[in-house]
Amino acid sequence: MALLPPKGTRIKLADHLGTVRFVGNVENTSGTWLGVEWDDARRGKHDGIKDGKRYFTCRVQNAGSFIRPSANISFGKSFLEAMTSRYIEAPHGSETPEKVILGSSQGAIVVEAVRLDKIRGKLADLRQLREVSLDNQEVARCDAAGAVRETCPGIRGLDLSASLLSSWDIVASIACELPALDRLALNRNRLQPATDLVVMKTAFVHLTELQLNGTMLTWQEMQTATAAMPNLQLIEMGHNSLTQLQTGDKSQPPNKSVRVINLDSNACSDWVHLWKSLNHYTSLQRLLMTSNCIGAIPFPENPQQELPSVKSISLSHNKINAWSDVDALSSWCPGLETLTLNGNPLTSQTQARHSRPFTISKIPTLLTLDGADISLRERADSEILYLTQVLRASGSEEERVKGHPQWLNLCEKHGKPDDAEKRNNSQDKLSQRLIALNLYRSLSPTASDRGQVLASEPLVLRVLPTMTLRTLRMKAGKMLKIKTTILFWLLQVDGTLVGLDVDRDQQGIDWLGLDEGASILFHVVQA
Repeated sequence: MALLPPKGTRIKLADHLGTVRFVGNVENTSGTWLGVEWDDARRGKHDGIKDGKRYFTCRVQNAGSFIRPSANISFGKSFLEAMTSRYIEAPHGSETPEKVILGSSQGAIVVEAVRLDKIRGKLADLRQLREVSLDNQEVARCDAAGAVRETCPGIRGLDLSASLLSSWDIVASIACELPALDRLALNRNRLQPATDLVVMKTAFVHLTELQLNGTMLTWQEMQTATAAMPNLQLIEMGHNSLTQLQTGDKSQPPNKSVRVINLDSNACSDWVHLWKSLNHYTSLQRLLMTSNCIGAIPFPENPQQELPSVKSISLSHNKINAWSDVDALSSWCPGLETLTLNGNPLTSQTQARHSRPFTISKIPTLLTLDGADISLRERADSEILYLTQVLRASGSEEERVKGHPQWLNLCEKHGKPDDAEKRNNSQDKLSQRLIALNLYRSLSPTASDRGQVLASEPLVLRVLPTMTLRTLRMKAGKMLKIKTTILFWLLQVDGTLVGLDVDRDQQGIDWLGLDEGASILFHVVQA
């Protein structure tokens, strides 16, 4: 490729990826310049303005700079050139034994092997490949028609992340050569819209999973591209600086294939707008909104706004701070079964005491919360606790009904605690079921300092015996104000220690033998 590339060309210079936005002269300078928008905005110096004159525009502010055409600039390679570079080792051309270092020996074991060129020849058969990773391999273009299909037709999973692909047209030309393509990763690329819609509609017929993380594509650009993917089930659009989505094109039929959408680490804050945008996906089952800016979830104005197909939502590390938001969430998703809510102000140290039982009580369909399954006993205990807390905090029945949508349903299920005697009986029933556990901190990851540990003052936790081991770890971590892994050992009557490993985290502590007064040694794993 010539050193003066056309606008839109992707380049690589000193490990930095960028897109050519301008080619030509710059006032008060001599020679030709390339105006580049860098993928990493920290590499840039401005957004295309020099001495008050705009030469190009950047999608990301201050991600641009001017550079001189240079032989050091890479314009990438073809798909098969990248395949050869990544997967084929050239024959050594020798029948003499070769020294081979065993990978698991860390260089300590060296053996001699013969006829390795024969093995290399077998491994060089790219037709056998099913999963291919060409991330950071500078793929920029497709090869001659038919060459890719003849060389590696069996590829099902393909990763072209952080490449030099400049448009959807080039991606489609590669996909057309791969009839079995099922999963495609295009993370950290910068793709211009397709111009050949005919090729787009034939290239991705069998595609079910598409990753577009860190591509800076807008929601509308994504929808335009995925309209040519009739069997798509998963879309990832994380780390794209999205603040607002766009509603689906009303001229297009609703999308009935997509089951999972990942919008992790964007900046979306408007819940109603988000839901209107997602209404286009009528079969959506799982939504990931981790690390966004959602701070309020109002109740839907009408049933048409609901998405009953949604079964799982991740809202970790947002700005949710009111219990009314959780009540509303249940209305938006009447079939919600799995929820992650940790990392919000609502579940912070100052409010986390009742966050799990309250969330369980407010969403009657919930089966899993923050990665831990909800047993029938835990749900009953949570709902009884919730009823007593609501009764204590609310002044009148009208206030309880208005402020707590599940109040009447739970009263019907467990009985209405409508006077002091019933309230005390309910509280007594719950308190009678709590057990006290004595936790002793060990400085050893093997609890070898048991004698010294047991002489110290224990941390006493009063918990429900139906609690899972994972929830116990989380509760201990919150009391200790730590977020790292905690190891547990149960001290048995005969003085032996039994490890309570993380692979048993979904089991109830009563099933594991933790009863009233049980002694547990714990060790905090350093981060």
